[in-house]
Amino acid sequence: MTYELSGPILDEEVEEVTKWVEEYKQSWPRTGITLMSDGLLNKVSKKEFLNFLAYSPKGTIFWSSKDVSRTKKDTNFYVRLYDQIVEEVGDKHVVQFITDNARACVSAGNKLMDKRKNLVWTPCAAHSIDIMLEEIGEIKIVKETLEEA
Repeated sequence: MTYELSGPILDEEVEEVTKWVEEYKQSWPRTGITLMSDGLLNKVSKKEFLNFLAYSPKGTIFWSSKDVSRTKKDTNFYVRLYDQIVEEVGDKHVVQFITDNARACVSAGNKLMDKRKNLVWTPCAAHSIDIMLEEIGEIKIVKETLEEA
């Protein structure tokens, strides 16, 4: 069953969230923001999304979500997408951009830093740790211990 939201309650909530987001954005010129990107695969619909969040000392807000299901995810794609998000948020506010560590994302992050000198690209720490743990798990003695456990 599908439900649609409408009416005065929804209108009030949209207005409240819009005010809340605007309040957060007022601090950005002073503090700058970190943009964060995270991928999501909907296992039911088989659609793939990239979600973007904006973090500042005031807090984190959801910025946008892009359906990337039918796109070739190469360096050029990520450069265009990341650049578009930076433009939407405001180039002068973005001091850091955190993305996945996939090869195309790393390359796109470096190209973004070349274009936007006030921005630093950073790989996702959680993804980096996951990769390290996978590699540690391949060490013979660790692998044998894990298999026995």
